[in-house]
Amino acid sequence: MSAASTLRPLAERMRPKSLDEFVGQRHLLGPGKILSTALSRKRLPSLILWGPPGCGKTTLARILATEAGAQFHPLSAVDSGVRDIRDAVSQADDLRQMLRQPTVLFVDEIHRFNKAQQDALLPHVENGTVILVGATTENPSFEVNSALLSRCKTLILESLADEHLGEVIDGAMEDEERGLGARSLHLHEDARSAIIKACDGDARTALNTLELAATSAEDRCEGDLATITTDDVEEALQRRVIRYDKAGEEHYNVVSAFIKSMRGSDADAATYYMVRMLEGGEDPLFILRRMVIFASEDIGNADPSALRVALDATESFRFIGLPEGVLPMTQAAVYLACAPKSNSALTTYAAARKDVLEHGALAPPKKILNAPTKMHQRLGHGRGYKYPHNFSGNYVAGEDYLPDELRGRRYYEPGENESIPRPTRDDE
Repeated sequence: MSAASTLRPLAERMRPKSLDEFVGQRHLLGPGKILSTALSRKRLPSLILWGPPGCGKTTLARILATEAGAQFHPLSAVDSGVRDIRDAVSQADDLRQMLRQPTVLFVDEIHRFNKAQQDALLPHVENGTVILVGATTENPSFEVNSALLSRCKTLILESLADEHLGEVIDGAMEDEERGLGARSLHLHEDARSAIIKACDGDARTALNTLELAATSAEDRCEGDLATITTDDVEEALQRRVIRYDKAGEEHYNVVSAFIKSMRGSDADAATYYMVRMLEGGEDPLFILRRMVIFASEDIGNADPSALRVALDATESFRFIGLPEGVLPMTQAAVYLACAPKSNSALTTYAAARKDVLEHGALAPPKKILNAPTKMHQRLGHGRGYKYPHNFSGNYVAGEDYLPDELRGRRYYEPGENESIPRPTRDDE
């Protein structure tokens, strides 16, 4: 490796140059999938690549251009204007006219282009002068104008799975030409796991972390072989790697602590354990599912809004993603912890289920059965039914709608925090 190339960051040196080196996104690149089919025909459509940082949007765009036999012309929406677009289009038109070679115009962070800049692109995408490939971390439905969006295929890229991130790290450790393979380094398994856990599917962050950790290990090494440890990873990240085994006892301990803290109305402890899980690599949607369950199981009708808060936080996270998605999560966790508590939804269901299992499918009273035919009427269906809305308070005192065998049963016992009163029956 030349001296000049060592000045380039490891993440840049290890950027895949072909689809064989590209890791992840099998839902787009696997056999018969949209991109593999397009490349087999050498006909690449205009695309919007939507995905989180470090998932390979720029690299994929470059590889697609190469595989399609096109010129790759990159622009950054942060520092490019209409003039840059016109220059790129002019060069693309010259290539098409003289060499019949297509041009992939890659616009990084395309959501930062204003309407005028996006409008300047539109006719050239429409007439095929350029194949537009835009990359964005934001929802293109909101950030890219509809006219341009309608002429592009939007593809959603996913964060790299742990196994894929491991492949990226291992490849960098083994590659002697572009990676760290020519250096006397050993990556401890715990340190490898720490990088994967801390980088949340972001290959660029993982490689940058690995490179800094390798330098840290070499600086303190007194022998021939430098071992990269978890301490080196923490030094590279400038933060502690949280111990949290998503599949083991630690997982269940922290989840239990989170739920019991909310149940005990301790917003501080609930937030602490939620952050523990997030920093340890837990799936945020798992945490949100637990909050939705909690809103019914431990709050219920003591505060019916709690369920809406938990659901809104879940939907907000799906829309925003990380890192900002932790804010609606925190808002919901604090709300649930501070809300009045009642477990009547749980106890009511359990009591009713007990009778269902013990007594089986008992027949409802005939008075509340439908009577769609004369035969049903002769059998007594609907006879004697009193329509509650014809009575004062929209309630018929003394009526019981349970099967005769369970008459008088009480499953629902409102908690003292529940504000919805239960109508009083004659036998109560």
